[in-house]
Amino acid sequence: MTATLTPELKNGSAGRTLLPELDRLASRSTMPALLIEDVSKRFVVGRKRKPVTAISHVSMRLERGDIHGILGANGSGKSTLIRLISGLLTLDEGRLEVFGHDIERDEMAVKRLINRVSVDAAFFKKLSPMENLLFAARLYGLDGGKAKRDTLEILARLGISAKRVGRPIEQMSRGMQQKVSIARALLTSPALLLLDEPTTGLDPRSKLDVQSFIEELRSTHDATIVLTTHDLAEAERLCGRITILNDGRVVAEDTPEGLMTLTGKRLGRRATLEDVFMTYTGRSLDDDVDEDEAESED
Repeated sequence: MTATLTPELKNGSAGRTLLPELDRLASRSTMPALLIEDVSKRFVVGRKRKPVTAISHVSMRLERGDIHGILGANGSGKSTLIRLISGLLTLDEGRLEVFGHDIERDEMAVKRLINRVSVDAAFFKKLSPMENLLFAARLYGLDGGKAKRDTLEILARLGISAKRVGRPIEQMSRGMQQKVSIARALLTSPALLLLDEPTTGLDPRSKLDVQSFIEELRSTHDATIVLTTHDLAEAERLCGRITILNDGRVVAEDTPEGLMTLTGKRLGRRATLEDVFMTYTGRSLDDDVDEDEAESED
C-alpha cells in the first residue's frame, strides 16, 4: 500500500475538536504522549487465595508519534496494561497520563483521545462494516456523510473493496474483521492508538496489509501507537522502542537494535530479537504462565 492519508485523516479533523488543544499541549517539549509512573494492578481470584499481581510498578514514557512495542509471554501483563491505559481497568497504584490528562481525574478527556483495537474485536455481526462504522461514528458525534467517505477510504487502504462493505460482518474472514476493527478505531482520529495483538491469527497477506497500514500511519498521521504482539519480526519492523514485560514487571526497554546489541555482547555473538526475549524472560514468547496468572489476563 503506497497511498497516503487525505489531509482530513492526516490532521484528524473528522469531527474532532480536541486536536487544537492537543497541539497546544504537545508543543510543550516536556509533555509525553503517554506517561506511566509506578503503576500496579492486582486481581482477586478467590476468597481464600492471595491476590494475583498482573502489573507491578511499571513505568513507561512515550513521545508523540512513537510506535512503542510491548512484548511478553502469555500472562505477562500486556493486555492488562493496555486495559489500564484505555480506562477499562482502574489503577491500584501509580499514575497514568495521556497528553497531560490524568486517567482518573480527566477520564472523559482521555477517552476522547484514545481508541483501542483488541485481538477479539466486538461487532454487530449481522450488520455490515459500513453500518458498524457509521454506528461508531454517531457515538463519537462525527458527521455521517464525512464518516461514510472516510470509512470507504480507510477500508480501501486496508484492502477491503467498496463492494464488500455492505456484506454482514459474520460473512467476512477473521482477517477482514480485524481490518474493519482497525478502520473503526482510526475513524475517530485517535491521538493515542492502542493495538493489542492486531495481527494475531491473520493470514500472511492480511498481516502484511495491516503492518503496511501501521507504517503508513507512522509517516502520515499524528497518532502515537502502542503495539502488543507475539510476532517478533513485526515488533522489529514497526517499533521504534520495545518494552519487555515478565511477570508483570518491566525487564528491558530500548530500541530493537539496542536490545539486540546489548544481548549480543552478553552472548558473544550477533543476537536476534528472539535471543533478547529468551535472555530477559527465560522462556519462549508463546510459553504459558501458571493458571493463576492466566486468569488475571482474561
